[in-house]
Amino acid sequence: MHRGIMKEFGLFSIWLFIHLLLVHSSSCAGEPSVVNPCCYYPCQNSGVCVRFGTDGYECDCIRTGFHGDNCTVPEFWTRVHLLLKPSPAAVHYILTHFQFFWDIINNTFLRDTLMRLVLTVRSHLIPSPPTYNTKYGYLSWESYYNISYYTRLLPPVPEDCPLPMGTKGKSVLPDTKVLAERFFRRNKFRPDPQGTNLMFAFMAQHFTHQFFKTNHKVPGGFTKALGHGVDAGNIYGDNLARQLQLRLHKDGKLKYQLVKGEMYPPRVSEVPVHMVYPEAVTPEQRLAIGQEVFGILPGLTMYATVWLREHNRVCDILKTEHPTWDDEQLFQTTRLIIIGETINIIIEEYVQQLSGYLLKMKFDPTLLFNARFQYSNRISLEFCHLYHWHPLMPDSFIIDGEEIPYSQFIYNTSLLTHYGVEKLVDAFSRQPAGQIGGGKNSHEVVLKVAEMVIRESRAARVQPFNEYRKRFNLKPYTSFYELTGETEMARGLEELYGDIDALELYTGVLLEKTRSDGIFGESMVEMGAPFSLKGLMGNPICSPEYWKSSTFGGETGFNIVKTATLKKLVCLNTKWCPYVDFHVPRNEEEAKPRKPSTEL
Repeated sequence: MHRGIMKEFGLFSIWLFIHLLLVHSSSCAGEPSVVNPCCYYPCQNSGVCVRFGTDGYECDCIRTGFHGDNCTVPEFWTRVHLLLKPSPAAVHYILTHFQFFWDIINNTFLRDTLMRLVLTVRSHLIPSPPTYNTKYGYLSWESYYNISYYTRLLPPVPEDCPLPMGTKGKSVLPDTKVLAERFFRRNKFRPDPQGTNLMFAFMAQHFTHQFFKTNHKVPGGFTKALGHGVDAGNIYGDNLARQLQLRLHKDGKLKYQLVKGEMYPPRVSEVPVHMVYPEAVTPEQRLAIGQEVFGILPGLTMYATVWLREHNRVCDILKTEHPTWDDEQLFQTTRLIIIGETINIIIEEYVQQLSGYLLKMKFDPTLLFNARFQYSNRISLEFCHLYHWHPLMPDSFIIDGEEIPYSQFIYNTSLLTHYGVEKLVDAFSRQPAGQIGGGKNSHEVVLKVAEMVIRESRAARVQPFNEYRKRFNLKPYTSFYELTGETEMARGLEELYGDIDALELYTGVLLEKTRSDGIFGESMVEMGAPFSLKGLMGNPICSPEYWKSSTFGGETGFNIVKTATLKKLVCLNTKWCPYVDFHVPRNEEEAKPRKPSTEL
């Protein structure tokens, strides 16, 4: 009898457990905590997920070229396009091989045709007008109008998703310090196989800091910049009050000081603008520059000095041609010329070096005058994040035969006046920069930057790396090994993230295996190029209304813009012409010390 009671009690216990489990499951299903279906990212090919009810959704496929419940069924012409379209890998291979073929193309009308194709295909991947921001994951007037936010290419991960990256991966994202130490820290300096140098690295910082000015005090993708593009705010300041302090208010020029008869930025004691300097930096070393953080590296103060000299040089040219112009018109017109020179150098030399293409890049706004193109730009949070290229920085700096460690380099503006612009340019042009992609190539001094980017990405709920792969028409990776191409890193990432579809954007683009002899992997090129080219060609000076000689004070100013080069920028503003390029010397002839020359 005792055994019977125990048996019945056991059966009853099992029944009760199952009953409670079913009741609990049923009650959970009816609660509002049901998983948001958009957390699964069901809409493909740029379809927009719209939630209905508690567990329903629809994909808006309008103008995607696809239809079906999840925008996965291609329309007829889309099917034809996909059939004929070469893969990004194939396009890259063609553009970086067959030198004899490109030598012919670059000297025919086909160069213009292909350049127009590059500009339009890349730029059309970036929505204009802007779409989302961190607060609004749907279209709203606020996300369009409020420029204090970075815009967003993809909406944030919905706040009610069960996991940080949606529905896949671990419940807790990896510790940022662990990621930095295991996957970003440099063991041995790995130079960029494309031959990129420190002249390029410092240009990358100097150029991008005019529009990448994240407000770190406010989480959620805010920018301190008033402009969202190339406005030369890094030279003139990002607000009118700062600009007026930096201006000489005579002949359109900027203020300066003379050191050994040469022009340099003025001291903060003479031009009291806000600059970021540690207390240990003496007043004599505190230079006043358009961007408040540029005192940190001599490479940035070097570029600031060159652009200061160029601005004042152009003012003299305009003053000679237009003696009736007042200070304001001379300044404003010179600023437009400086913006034009910047865009020209960035497209024809900087982007050329970065891409490794044999197609010769060309800055010619008229190529787009008959194309569907909008002359406006908003800086994207994703663009800001992926552009943190701190692996470029070396282990130390070699200037005039002397090795200078970071401890003597950072915030040491005296190096600029001690060596002079010529020797710094020559040194930075000869010293190799690091390879950006592939991981494990960031100096310990800059590791904290990678951690900061990842933290900001999480605060802004940036979607997973694979979702951005799909947004840029790239196949999502199916494993960490496919991403990295090596076992140790793949195992470590799988251990920390759990699923390749939960990998974060910045971690993905920095750790992706590099292309053969490339500075970084496929994703950085395919994602970064559209943002870059849209931002450059979307500048108002590239529009039909602005791109004319009168905008730049006549044919002389217009030609300064159209014929700008990095070599001219430096050598027209120095006593002698050093070796200057974004590429380390390619042969012994280039590596030889240069004689003073005024010929360009």
